[in-house]
Amino acid sequence: MKIKTILKSTPFLAILASMLWSTAFVAIKIGLKYNHPFQFAGIRFFISGLLIIPFIPNLKASMLIAKQNFPKILLVGFVQTFLQYALFYKGINLVPGALGAMVIGSGPLFVAIVAHLLLPNDKLTRRKNISIALGLMGVVVISLGRNKMGAAGPFVGVGILILIGNNILGGLGNILVATDKRRIPPMVFSSLSMIIGGASLFILGLVTEGYQAGPFPVEYYFSLGWLSFLSAAAFSLWYTLLRRPGVKVSDLNMWKFIIPLLGAVLSWILLPDESPTSLAIVGMVLIALSLVALNWQVKKRGL
Repeated sequence: MKIKTILKSTPFLAILASMLWSTAFVAIKIGLKYNHPFQFAGIRFFISGLLIIPFIPNLKASMLIAKQNFPKILLVGFVQTFLQYALFYKGINLVPGALGAMVIGSGPLFVAIVAHLLLPNDKLTRRKNISIALGLMGVVVISLGRNKMGAAGPFVGVGILILIGNNILGGLGNILVATDKRRIPPMVFSSLSMIIGGASLFILGLVTEGYQAGPFPVEYYFSLGWLSFLSAAAFSLWYTLLRRPGVKVSDLNMWKFIIPLLGAVLSWILLPDESPTSLAIVGMVLIALSLVALNWQVKKRGL
């Protein structure tokens, strides 16, 4: 297979998007040391949306399409950015670190369930169930291998439910983009939905957290800049892949199982208090096996 073909393939681009998302956890930890969660997230996504605009092909015509389909873009921005990330930042503060990582890492399972219920051509199969089970086991093992479970607070059950809601909304947002019949350009979708969602998160932060004016150190701006870039690039890639003929929402989201894997590797490299453990290595092997199972399934279907 030619290199150019590989670089344009769905698996490669899905892995690239997941690699970008895997770097978010370290940058978020840095940013939240200096700013409130909703304000920080709102600024991040608003900037991300702005970064995409110069790269939208046929900008004038694309914006005309966006104007004609603004209610759909508004809905995606509300679900995919505002609601999902509001739940993410709220829920992650209510559960121990390892447990939160497990629930968030189980996202592909909830996407597969939502797709199974809402999309007639994206049903759960035995091979897909095996792949999901292996991936979930890998996420659990990696999470236990990297973090102590920690003491459970009085609202840990509420936190788990909030994070599950975050996962379900992620699935709904993916389906909204994948089933768009108006053919809104993917980069327009990602740009405007993040601008809308980011602005909404910022306003929510002003109401619930107050305004944090700074001053901020250099590392804060570095984390904000990197998060803005990775969101712009990863979401643009993801929305494009969701619109590809033959790509199923559940199959595509299975690649997100590698996010905790890559996040662990990145933490071992960048964080002095983290190092590889035997449990984490076992978890990585399980995730690798889950993706092998997924690829066998895709090959069998000839996609």
